[in-house]
Amino acid sequence: MKLKHITQVIGIAALLSAAGGCSKFVDINSDPNNPTTAQLSLLLPSTEISLVGNMYALNSGTATFVQHTIFTNGLSRYQQQGTSFDDPWTGFYTQTLNDLQSIITSGAAQDQWGYVGIARLEKAYLVTLMVDMWGDIPYSEGTEEGPVNVSPTFLKGADIYEKCLVLIDSALANLNSVAGTSLVPAVADPIYGGSKAAWISMGKSLQLKLYNGIRLVDPARSANAIKALLTDPSKLISSNASDFTFKFGTVQNPNNRHPWHRSEYQGGKSFYMSQSLIDLLFNNDDPRLRYYISRQNTTAGLNNSNNSNGYYGRNPGDGTASPADQSRRSSFGIYPAGGRFDNAAINNLPPANLYLTNAGATGTAKVLAVTDGTGAGIMPMITYAMVKFIRAEAALTLATGDDARTSFRDGIIAHLSSMSTYAAANGGNALAQTVIDAFAARLVAQYDAADNAGKLNLVMTQKYIAQYGNGMETYSDYRRTGLPVLRAPLSPLNTFPLRLYYSEAELTANTNLGAEPGQLQLAQQTTPVFWDK
Repeated sequence: MKLKHITQVIGIAALLSAAGGCSKFVDINSDPNNPTTAQLSLLLPSTEISLVGNMYALNSGTATFVQHTIFTNGLSRYQQQGTSFDDPWTGFYTQTLNDLQSIITSGAAQDQWGYVGIARLEKAYLVTLMVDMWGDIPYSEGTEEGPVNVSPTFLKGADIYEKCLVLIDSALANLNSVAGTSLVPAVADPIYGGSKAAWISMGKSLQLKLYNGIRLVDPARSANAIKALLTDPSKLISSNASDFTFKFGTVQNPNNRHPWHRSEYQGGKSFYMSQSLIDLLFNNDDPRLRYYISRQNTTAGLNNSNNSNGYYGRNPGDGTASPADQSRRSSFGIYPAGGRFDNAAINNLPPANLYLTNAGATGTAKVLAVTDGTGAGIMPMITYAMVKFIRAEAALTLATGDDARTSFRDGIIAHLSSMSTYAAANGGNALAQTVIDAFAARLVAQYDAADNAGKLNLVMTQKYIAQYGNGMETYSDYRRTGLPVLRAPLSPLNTFPLRLYYSEAELTANTNLGAEPGQLQLAQQTTPVFWDK
């Protein structure tokens, strides 16, 4: 796994060519603690790229826990190893956080407050994400301890959250101190092109996400903080165009395509599609099935049968050996992995379907190859749809005064519209606006008929579907709410993991972890993160 992951991160480095700095990518890491002004414009894109590049195993593994996909049989059965998430742990500390701190330190010395503000927001996003995944982690407000000290102390996750909330305030003050509409040169910022307004909306939306995430710890504090943010909701991410999303490229050599495309659009495949997600979409007449999943065969089914509709996935927790099915199992579709749009006819569709239909289905299924799709997928980190679903959840649980029903509807429409626009630009079919509106109206009718618990279930189910491609946020949502109810694994080897295993290398080298680091590791499976009450 490690060799494969390193190859992927190196491939992502090719994206720096779009930022004008590919030829100096190695040079900037030769002395990251003493960058010049010119080097800040190279360090910043490298942090955005390494942030996403190091997410591969983390995203794929957590997506397996929440049944978005199946990365490995072991993780599907809730069996973690000390190496399961070693790569992201090491990469975040030695690459991303190290370079972010270099930008913060050097940028402040040079009064480059646009760079400093962006780096602080990236750092707050990443560090709180790591707390969400692992709980207590190494953290310091200056130089990161991970790459410097082989035995860093671990700080409580709750304390780190408090530091990061302060860090976001500092970042927003940095950004607001910059005159004009641009923070940094556009080529130095692959995500937002240096837009001041976009980064401010990201920072405000990150605050919204974090306060909603800790709502079970101190409901009154979360409610007041969210109400304050809602006094000017236009400062939040308020359109699909301002999504905090990383966009991959189309190049094959060196490869900067979406990691799931690189993994699956070849002869050998690592993943199975989750049969529970397939069934959720199929059974609920959800048009997103054609976008999320691409079939290689129109009659293959579960357990490599021949009398189904081609949506051949794998049940969570299935520990049986894989048959010879590389050219038959379903794979990632056009969204968000940049794969092939599935426009072939679907067998056994319910005749009452209105949205997942065979109207205009003129394509054919085929064995997927590297030339299928563009690979120009996305990593959705904080999107307009997510913001709307967060607002709906907070309104239902914290009485923020927000309109949960409107936010629920807006979140559905935002996601379907974003997916449709992306697909149309990458070789797929767009959804008609009338279809998007009618699909949302049907779900709103279900919302209106539900009690409060049912309303929250609908909100979290639609957020769960919309966050396909970001298993990390969905993993946090599930632990906080227990929604949606997941399919029982066939043969689990452990309980549902409440935290991720630490890096085995960290446990071996860190002498501050006590005499029994193995016990600390085992406790990760069953110890809730501080906000998981």
